[in-house]
Amino acid sequence: MKRNSLIILCLFSVSPLSAQQPVRKEIILEKVQATDSYLREIRGYLHEHPELSGKEVETARFIRSEIAKSGLAVTNVPGTGFYAVLDTHRPGKTIGLRADIDALPIAENPQNLKQAKRWVSRNEGVSHACGHDGHMAILLGAIKVLTGLQAHLTGKIVFIFEEGEETNCGIDAMIEALRPLKIDAIYGNHLKSSLNTGEVYIQEGAIMAGTGTVAFDVIGRGGHASRPDLSVNPVFAAANVLTGISIAWNNQRDITKTLTLGISQVHGGEIYNVIPNSVYIGGTIRFFDLSEGEKGLAVLRKVSEDIARAHGCSVDFHDITGIAMGPVVNDATLARLARNAVGELYPDKVLSGEQYIWYAAETFARYRELAPTLFTFVGIRNERLGSGAEHHNDRFDIDEDALSYALGAMVQFAVTLNRP
Repeated sequence: MKRNSLIILCLFSVSPLSAQQPVRKEIILEKVQATDSYLREIRGYLHEHPELSGKEVETARFIRSEIAKSGLAVTNVPGTGFYAVLDTHRPGKTIGLRADIDALPIAENPQNLKQAKRWVSRNEGVSHACGHDGHMAILLGAIKVLTGLQAHLTGKIVFIFEEGEETNCGIDAMIEALRPLKIDAIYGNHLKSSLNTGEVYIQEGAIMAGTGTVAFDVIGRGGHASRPDLSVNPVFAAANVLTGISIAWNNQRDITKTLTLGISQVHGGEIYNVIPNSVYIGGTIRFFDLSEGEKGLAVLRKVSEDIARAHGCSVDFHDITGIAMGPVVNDATLARLARNAVGELYPDKVLSGEQYIWYAAETFARYRELAPTLFTFVGIRNERLGSGAEHHNDRFDIDEDALSYALGAMVQFAVTLNRP
């Protein structure tokens, strides 16, 4: 009996893949490749059935049904977001993996930059023109791969499906729902049209911009255009405000730190012979340093008020004026770990450097409230296929070969971070 027991013990101890040994890159690549057709099928279905921010009811139902096939329970978050947890029941870190699930109010062009698209939205006026269909497919693929490796993993993995990234409508509820889970690190990725298919950008520090909203009225006193002297014309005041804040932007801020001002709206008056009571000005700022963004808004407020006052007008700032979202900032330790780990899988695909940072904003920035974060970009540009149109464009399309690279990077990150 003792001899037989010893043989059985030895058989278990030399198992080629166990919770005490790292999962080899060859196994991850094999499982990713086996999931490739699933990624394309899921992405295609989701692309054809997009839903707007906060209205992702059928999208959520479909994803939950796919998660159920892996045996994981889903925890709903107020709204349409939800998460699922893979618990290995072995000590280790709790790692979050995140995807966004909403689409945009953009009527899709059935052609990309070169040819007919493989998948086209069936919901009129709504389309996945930013890659969120791919993000969902990647995270579902990660569930498939990682649950298949469950016996050889440690800790917990939280799969996060966030409502309404485009309008920020789901992030508050998600942050509060995840807080009790005490997550140790959170990973996300974004398909990126300016990178070639399969290139994976991993960089520490700020890699996506924070954003602030500019919204205010320059208020005067309306009247008949034949007697401008009897009115206080907010149109001239607004014009001078715009000139003033533009000059101040170049002279009253730290020019070594990126801070952009994009005025996109000026509305005032209804008819040529009536001076209006007010003129509305709206736009955004973008920044990679939060304190610099706050300083920029302070300059804008002061200059606007001072110039308006000089014209006998006043300024009324709307409540939404202010910082809307901080920058996406990658933890340096996680970035170094991921560069090395993903480089093992795809040695010629990993990119770094500040030249690839993105001026768009992302709610992923908020996950830093819970844990150190890492956000990567995965390239989808393929000139032969015609993918590579800018995000939020009706010709936006992805090269589906990119999905496997994104999946491999995500799985490799989760496995590496929780290595015993």
